[in-house]
Amino acid sequence: MANQVLVIGSGGREHALAWKLAQSAHVKQVLVAPGNAGTANNGKISNSDISISNHATLIQFCKDNEIKLVVVGPEVPLASGIVDDLAGAGVRCFGPTAKAAQLESSKSFSKAFLDRHGIPTARWKAFTNPKEACSFITSADFPALVVKASGLAAGKGVIVATNKEGACKAVNEIMQDKTFGAAGETVVVEELLVGEEVSCLCFTDGVTVAPMPPAQDHKRLMDGDQGPNTGGMGAYCPAPQISKDLFLKIRDTILQKTVDGMKEEGVPYIGVLYAGLMLTSDGPKVLEFNCRFGDPECQVILPLLKSDLYEVIEATISGKLSSSMPVWSEDSAAVTVVMASEGYPGSYAKGLEITGFSKAKELGLEVFHAGTAGKDGKIVTSGGRVLTVTAIKKDLMSALEEANKGVAAIQFEGAIYRKDIGYRAIAFLKHSRGLTYKNSGVDIAAGNSLVQNIKPFAAATSRPGCNAELGGFAGLFDLKAAGYKDPILVSGTDGVGTKLKIAQVCKKHDTIGQDLVAMCVNDILAQGAEPLFFLDYFACGKLDVGVAQAVIAGIAEACKKAGCALLGGETAEMPGMYMPGEYDLAGFAVGAVERGQMLPQLEKVADGDVVIGIASSGVHSNGFSLVRKIVEKSSLDFTSSVGGSADLTLGELLLTPTKIYSKSLLPVLRSGHVKAYAHITGGGLLENIPRVLPEPYGVVLDAHSWQIPEIFSWLQKEGNLSEEEMARTFNCGIGAILVVEEELAQQVLKDVQRHEEAWLIGKVFSRCTESARVEVNNLLRALQSHKLQFFHNCIQDKTQTSKVKVAVLISGTGTNLEALITSTKKSTSYARIVLVISNKSGVEGLRRAERAGIPTKVSSGARKGCPHGALFWQPRQADRKGKGKEEVARGKGQRGTQKPLAEKAAAAPPPASRDRRLRSSPGGAPAGAVRPVSLPQVIDHKLYGSRIEFDNAVDKVLEEFSVELICLAGFMRILSGPFVKKWDGKILNIHPSLLPSFKGANAHKLVLQAGVRVTGCTVHFVAEEVDAGAIVFQEAVPVKVGDTEETLSERVKEAEHRAFPAALQLVASKAVCLGENGKICWNLEQRN
Repeated sequence: MANQVLVIGSGGREHALAWKLAQSAHVKQVLVAPGNAGTANNGKISNSDISISNHATLIQFCKDNEIKLVVVGPEVPLASGIVDDLAGAGVRCFGPTAKAAQLESSKSFSKAFLDRHGIPTARWKAFTNPKEACSFITSADFPALVVKASGLAAGKGVIVATNKEGACKAVNEIMQDKTFGAAGETVVVEELLVGEEVSCLCFTDGVTVAPMPPAQDHKRLMDGDQGPNTGGMGAYCPAPQISKDLFLKIRDTILQKTVDGMKEEGVPYIGVLYAGLMLTSDGPKVLEFNCRFGDPECQVILPLLKSDLYEVIEATISGKLSSSMPVWSEDSAAVTVVMASEGYPGSYAKGLEITGFSKAKELGLEVFHAGTAGKDGKIVTSGGRVLTVTAIKKDLMSALEEANKGVAAIQFEGAIYRKDIGYRAIAFLKHSRGLTYKNSGVDIAAGNSLVQNIKPFAAATSRPGCNAELGGFAGLFDLKAAGYKDPILVSGTDGVGTKLKIAQVCKKHDTIGQDLVAMCVNDILAQGAEPLFFLDYFACGKLDVGVAQAVIAGIAEACKKAGCALLGGETAEMPGMYMPGEYDLAGFAVGAVERGQMLPQLEKVADGDVVIGIASSGVHSNGFSLVRKIVEKSSLDFTSSVGGSADLTLGELLLTPTKIYSKSLLPVLRSGHVKAYAHITGGGLLENIPRVLPEPYGVVLDAHSWQIPEIFSWLQKEGNLSEEEMARTFNCGIGAILVVEEELAQQVLKDVQRHEEAWLIGKVFSRCTESARVEVNNLLRALQSHKLQFFHNCIQDKTQTSKVKVAVLISGTGTNLEALITSTKKSTSYARIVLVISNKSGVEGLRRAERAGIPTKVSSGARKGCPHGALFWQPRQADRKGKGKEEVARGKGQRGTQKPLAEKAAAAPPPASRDRRLRSSPGGAPAGAVRPVSLPQVIDHKLYGSRIEFDNAVDKVLEEFSVELICLAGFMRILSGPFVKKWDGKILNIHPSLLPSFKGANAHKLVLQAGVRVTGCTVHFVAEEVDAGAIVFQEAVPVKVGDTEETLSERVKEAEHRAFPAALQLVASKAVCLGENGKICWNLEQRN
């Protein structure tokens, strides 16, 4: 239903507001009070002579004329409480209350507010005595040259002086001569800020801010910013001086902080917030606030709004702005030029005829009237600023060119206008600015900060031979100072593999450094070498100093454990090489061994030598690609609690750092009793032990002789891994082995056991040519002997937790259904799918559900023998065997003919009776039992008087299964309003774009047509309006050059498969819910 809207005001801003509102399908008529010649009888727009100062009369007018929305343009009505009075009388009004409007109506209030909330602004002080103000100006330790009337002065109450004498003169003019009347009873004296001035506006509902593109106003009367201050002689949008990063900073540190501050002070700010900012060398600072659209900024911002302004305003007033964020044109620029009367901003003539409107229209320009009136069928001047001419083009230069053509076409005697609107932006764009390294994504300052932060960690690893001081081109090590006489240098390099992925997912970065050091120093022990120094390589796409510092601190701590110095390293920030949050590691260890103590002593290895196994701490750092695949397929995830304490997660267990053996084993290796040492690294037991044995020899190990950590048993069971796969991939509890003479085995074992857990695990044997180099007996038995109590407790505890019962409604292949099934099968899931409904029979989604053992129902006219729109059971595969065969066959027979079903439908009882039959299960099963039936139970929509009644019958089926939450996974049927209302906050839908952009069908096509560079998917609560519910979860997907609808669709589908399960878990866990106001409510404490 289209509505009547009233716009308060008479300027170019109000004409632009009326023009934009009239474009809405929700709006039948826009009345403007008092309006101007441009808003008089202009299509949907017309003027009203209702008094806007008498609020009681205005309220009655709104009620008599069924005004559904009042939009206030100027500041004076807002300061006088028009919103308070109209809203109090039940008339919806857009704008802040009088208390909130103090941000503009009282400069002293505004400045004090900024100070209270730490929002950057110029230094200042307020005065009611002119002598005190002048004394402050002359004594201030900063240039106190800006003098402002504290009250409202029609945008002209600011004087910027060039010296202290001029500032004192301004004080006297405002306070004694009453230049601005009562507005100047209090003056604010401010520091003169230097920089670029910009206007940043936003919509806000008191919680959410929706920034508009930044604009720049031109206050001075004449070109080159000469002449007196005015209300504004033109503007352009967007302002290129504001980068994306700076725009986000302004949003977060100024706009959002202001809205949050007003809320904290008990004065919620709802409407348009306008921040006039100075871009200083110290960052953006607030010059002033306005509590409405600026004029002429409104005339360049609204033409770039792609969204329905009426919808945005309604969402703002209703507190639902977060679910209806405005969308702006990103490939256009707008310039507006003000035409003013001769003599403005002083006295000027009125009643001068204006011509040339038709020429401006032919040029495709928008002319917004301000000081105009109708007289004898002509349009004449009636104000200082007469009108604005707005051009919208692909760039600023062409927009300015077109706007200037428009002002040349429109004529009236003595017209004044500027020809250089946007000149600062054009100079900025033309200026050849050299790129910096930071522009490319490399932050040298962040890198330097990291080096300074980690220097103490490295210094703490100093040892004889090395000072471990970072910052030089190379590191030095003095072997003689380390006590070596005839050394051989030994080096090793390694990484951590995809164990990094788990560290990054779990956001646990403090132990991964030990893995890196251990993998390198444990390797060089195989030559009997003492690790002397270590170098690291840390690579990322964007340097996070905190993460990098945690990793390198872990490396330094591990170096201390290994007895080596952290001599240096490389931090490589490489934009585009790694995804956000990802990093990679590599390490390089150098050690030394005296020439006569080198290992292995291959010539001494003999048949019958004993193998000593030294315990690992767990999986160490190999085989993690397989580990991650096993976890993905299992019922657990990295956040699952394991062990006897809920404090330990599976991720933390897997991140147990690799043991460092150098300090504990070096004395043993140097004793002369060890013939060989092997580090059990990549390749497991089968491939590492042969590396230290002579060719004719092998080893035989008994897995019953050592203690295998439970994690390996779980991996074997969950991955159904063979004995050989386990031995070739993992260390299976043995981090290193020693080969010793049988007579010395017990003594060496005791020496090792002083520091490490160790066992006699096997022997060396002379092998024939075809026999395996390593035989591991009883490995599978040993692995399967574990009862997996830690993991069993975790699964059992989670299974016993009450899970939210979910129904999934589909229409096709059900690829999102598959993702939801996989997610809910995990023991950590807060949801359980109890029913799948399809409006089409025989689709792949139904087969997916059957394979997962989930009951299905079909609402379809395509199934043979079923009336169009019927809803019937789809039996599970498991129930088509054994006892069910005969029943299923009968069911098929009945479905095979049209006549019996038609007769059955004709003889059907009334809908209410029929619904009761649906609530019970066949064979005496209790209501709600999750068991398919053999004969199709049909809900024929023809038996119901409306779609609503049919949806009620579907609703009964959902009740039968005690469904608590519904997921629409490609369900093509439109749900009725009453159904949506009943399930409000309990229906989730996924849409293939970043809502609120690109609603409805053909989202990918619209994305490509619009030329945006980022799209994605959105999971949202379902509302009566299509794609308008509150947003639960979004995932962005880049739009690549050359993308087609098909290629883009594939990548968005991949994102959907991640986003929908994530959103389902958020809602099922009650971490997210829909509040009474239709907005998302977060309760993160509900999540484990």
